Parts: sequence; C-alpha cells; structure tokens
Amino acid sequence: MTPDQIPHQILAIIFFLPLAGALIIALSKPEMARKFALITSGLMVIVSVWMATMFDVNQAGFQFSQMSRWVTLPFPVDFHIGVDGMSLCLVVLTTIIGFFSIWASETITMRPKLYYSFVMLLLFSILGVFVSLDLIMFFIMYEFELVPMYFLIAIWGGPRRDYAAMKFLLYTFFGGILMLGGILFAYFNLYSEAPASATFNMIILAQRCPLLPMGVQTLAFLGFFLAFIIKLPSFPFHTWLPDAHVEAPTPISMILAGLLLKMGSYGLFRICIGFFPQIVVHYGWIIMALGCFNIVWAAMACLVQQDMKRIIAFSSVSHMGFILLGMGALSAAALNGAIFQMLSHGFISAMLFFMVGCVYERTHTRQLPEIGGGLAQAMPTLFYFWMFACLANLGLPALSGFVAETAVYYGAFTSWVATVSPHAEATRTWIYISATGVLLTAGYMLWLLKRLFFGPIMDKWKGHLSDIRPSEMYLAYALTAMILLFGLYPYCLTKQYQIVSDHMSANLMSRTSISMNEAQPVR
Repeated sequence: MTPDQIPHQILAIIFFLPLAGALIIALSKPEMARKFALITSGLMVIVSVWMATMFDVNQAGFQFSQMSRWVTLPFPVDFHIGVDGMSLCLVVLTTIIGFFSIWASETITMRPKLYYSFVMLLLFSILGVFVSLDLIMFFIMYEFELVPMYFLIAIWGGPRRDYAAMKFLLYTFFGGILMLGGILFAYFNLYSEAPASATFNMIILAQRCPLLPMGVQTLAFLGFFLAFIIKLPSFPFHTWLPDAHVEAPTPISMILAGLLLKMGSYGLFRICIGFFPQIVVHYGWIIMALGCFNIVWAAMACLVQQDMKRIIAFSSVSHMGFILLGMGALSAAALNGAIFQMLSHGFISAMLFFMVGCVYERTHTRQLPEIGGGLAQAMPTLFYFWMFACLANLGLPALSGFVAETAVYYGAFTSWVATVSPHAEATRTWIYISATGVLLTAGYMLWLLKRLFFGPIMDKWKGHLSDIRPSEMYLAYALTAMILLFGLYPYCLTKQYQIVSDHMSANLMSRTSISMNEAQPVR
C-alpha cells in the first residue's frame, strides 16, 4: 500500500487494527500484552481522528466506502463498509473508549494475554457494527460481540459472574434470533415481489423496504426493533444489564455502558428508521411513551439501590430512554439530541464506572451501607472527579449531558407527534411525566454523592485509604475534558452528523400525511 492509497483504505485500516492487535497479543509474552494493547488502541484513536479530519461534513451519503464480494451462494454477501456522520462519530467514540478501558485495565493481572485479546476482538466486533453496509455482515458483527463479552465477564467477573454472563448471552442471543428473522423475512419478501431487488446492501434496502406491503414492514420492523431494544436496553428486557455491570470488571463495564448499548441505539436509527420510516411515523407516539417510561421508571429504581454499580446501570437504562424519546418524536432537533445522547452517555457512563472502580479497588465493596460515607476526607481528589461525573450525569448546563437532554426535549415538545398528530394530547402527557425523570436523576446522583463522600468517615477506613493514583488521575482528566468540550462546544460533534439527522427527519416528516394503507408493493 502506497502513502497515496492510505486515505482510501483508512476505514479498513481502523476496522482490522484490533483484529491484528488481538493476533499480536496472542503471540506475545504475557508481560507485553498490555503494552501491545495500549499501542494498538492508541493507533486506532490516531487513525480514527485522522479520518474524522478528512471527512466532508457537507457531503451526504457514505464516505471511505469499500466493497468486495464475500459469498455468492446461497445469498450474495459482501464485505461492504463505509461511514456517514453518525457512524463516524461512533467509530471515534469506540476507539477512544476502547483506549481508555485498556488504560484502566492496569489492575487486571490474571491471564493478561487472553484478557487483552478478548478486548481487541470486542472492539473489532463493535467497529464492525458501526461500519457495515451489508446487512449480513452487520448481523455477524452484532452477534460476534457475544463471544468476547461472555468470556470477559465469565472469567474476570465477580462472584456471580457465571450467572451474569449466561444471562447476558441468553438475552442478547434471543435478540439476535429476532433480528435474523427480520432480515430473512424482509429479504424473501423482496425476492418474491421482484427477485432482482433482493439484496443485503443496506443503502439499497433503505430505498426498497419502504415499498413493501405495510403488513410485511410491520413484522420485519418488530424483529429488528425488539432486537435493538434488548441491547439498548429498554423495559422489559433490561434486567440483564445491572447483573452484567455488577459482575463485570471495571474496564469492561466502561465498554459495556459506553459502547455496547450504542449498538442497539445505532440499529434503531440505521435500520428501524432507515428501512421502515412509515412504521416509525405510525407508532412514533408509542416509541416516545416507551422512552418516557424508561426515563422515569429506571430513575425511580436507582433510588432503592445499595450497590454503586447497580445505580449507574439503572441510570444508563434511564438515559437510553432519551434515545427512544428522540426517535419517536421524528423532528430534526429530537433526532439530533438522541444521537448526541449516544456520544455524551458514552463518555459520562465510562467515567462513572471508572470512578466506581476506583472506590471499589480501595474499599473492596460497592455496597453504600458498608462504605458509610465520609470518603472525601481520605480521597479529596477522587471526590472532585466523582462530583464532576455526577453533575454531568444529571445534566448540569455546560456539560454534554445537558446538551443532549435539552435537544431531545425541545424536539419532542415541538414535534409533529406532540402537536398535531392524532395522539398529540397523550404524547404531551408522557413528555410531561418524563420531565420528572430529570428531577429524579438529580436526586439519586446527589444522594449517591452524599452517601459516599459526606459525613463522618468510618473508623475502619481511617489511615487505610489512598487517594487517586497519577495514572487514574490522567484518565479521569481525559474523560473530564471530553465531557466539558462537548458541553461547551457541541457543534464540534453535531456538525459531523447534522446532515444525517436532517435527512432522517425530512424522510419521516414527508410520510406523516401518508395513510398506512398507501404503501405499494415493490415493482
């Protein structure tokens, strides 16, 4: 490959870097595994940021695309990759969070070669989801993630790691079955209507699927939608997440909250909205109601938890509700805010789980009654980072969480669904109810901060707790900088995917006046 060819191959380089890193780590000495993982993930960050600088934000469609035939029979499956503004941001998020999680893995000493190889394979599969433009390739990458994540929890997790890993596997594998059903159902209906139109090319499917009969679209949409809200996760399929977080080691919790949940939200936008816009328009008010319920219910669940990780895990369920709310609202502002929420939550949740890990490493417990408060006396620097992360999570102005939630609520309140649709009154009621979730978030985050750091310190901690280490502090500073940058200057992100959210909204709104019975079969 010549230097002139690198810009054209840059997405493929990013995609295969973690796979190459996993192979190098597997062949290296155990004491070199962490160094090779840091080097590989650091290169991924550099190359992804370089790609972002070459990305043309004014150009619609996918860039840095590559396509070659993998399999011809029985189905035509292609190696087809590319990024638009939304997937570009998620690729950069993946490389950064991946690097931070490996940085935070300095306490992992058991079987380091296997551990870092699995982390690299996990990043490879996540990147594959965000760059795939062939639906079968998307499905393979979506399901391949189960393998490394299962072993990362089952081998390096807590006391109930086997239960948590198996529960994660069963829930998400069931979601994969539903997705495969939706893929094959859509494909064979396209084939029966017009054999020449049957394809797994996601760009073509976004044009052909909306022309299928409405009943076919509805069933295919349900398969995809259920698969993605299991991964998101959303009520009632969310119960795997708190268990997985509690038992997973801290760096894997950072990836789980920061990246894996975004696979579900990305699928909702790329496939559910992209392939079935008429279904989203028709059932948008129900999707909004589900999002509002998630915001409030999961926030209330946080108020009764005693384990720090379970609080942050249920908080993630609550914040993922904003993505459903933005998706169902149909407006450009709400969709823009929902995409921003994906990115913002990636950094905030990663920082929160890292902070939990710092406390757990020193106290060897995550139970708030056992800690007893007063830790600010022994760990003043860590307290400041904890306070920043909590304020970011509750949506303090000037931090990234505020930008995302404000955009979603503005877009939801002013949307067609909440103003002139047949379900406008019910939708507005749900939005008003969901607004209480913001108050509940402030309540449980400040209460968590109080129970951890304020009040008298217990005698068993006096003289036995150390403050944050320099390596931990540098990582905390890096996450703090990201959250602050995107809170003060959100345009640096929104300009990347503005054209994508505007196109999605225009496509959805153009169908608000179409009757559900007017969709025509494929010709």
